Amino acid sequence: MQNWRELFHHTKIIPVVVIDDADNALPLAEAILKGGIDVIEITFRTEASSESIRRIRKHLPEMLVGAGTLVTKRHIEQAIDADVQFGLAPGLNPATIETFRQANTLFIPGVMTASEIEQAYALGCDLVKFFPAEQAGGVSMLKALSAPYAHLDMHFCPTGGIDLNGMNNYLALPSVAAVGGSWLASQQDVAAGNWSAITHNIRQALARIQQ
Repeated sequence: MQNWRELFHHTKIIPVVVIDDADNALPLAEAILKGGIDVIEITFRTEASSESIRRIRKHLPEMLVGAGTLVTKRHIEQAIDADVQFGLAPGLNPATIETFRQANTLFIPGVMTASEIEQAYALGCDLVKFFPAEQAGGVSMLKALSAPYAHLDMHFCPTGGIDLNGMNNYLALPSVAAVGGSWLASQQDVAAGNWSAITHNIRQALARIQQ
């Protein structure tokens, strides 16, 4: 699998998006790029997901495109066929990890317990998604949960309930590689074509990180 450090070497925030209409995919990606972020996670929660990935991969090669919420075999196959560059899931499924390994594509499984972290590590994953981050105990929980695995160089991408005011608390942890955020490009803003608001949210988040 591709080394996540090569893919996310300068990215601290991953916009997590839901796209209802594939025609919104390119303007959405352009709005995110304009804001200063070159990565996007398109969740497989609508029928427009795979086509949205295809369009961005074809027309905006500078954008790093991931597929999220990969919990069914059909969606996993669609994501890989669409030439996605990384995949994520809310949980840990060894079969999904193996499918992405065979495709030589990065996969980030979801974890919420120590046992799941150990299983992910045993399966070759040193970057995992801590989900749902806020509901599972937030920063204090992740700090305690990650401590026993620091010597293994395990890293986390907390996602779920994180917002502008809380993201830096996660990013301050040495074990956190990046955070996932749905507030950057809400489903409502995407559906309404409110691209300027999305660009503003991206710039605001990047400025907050610099502070």
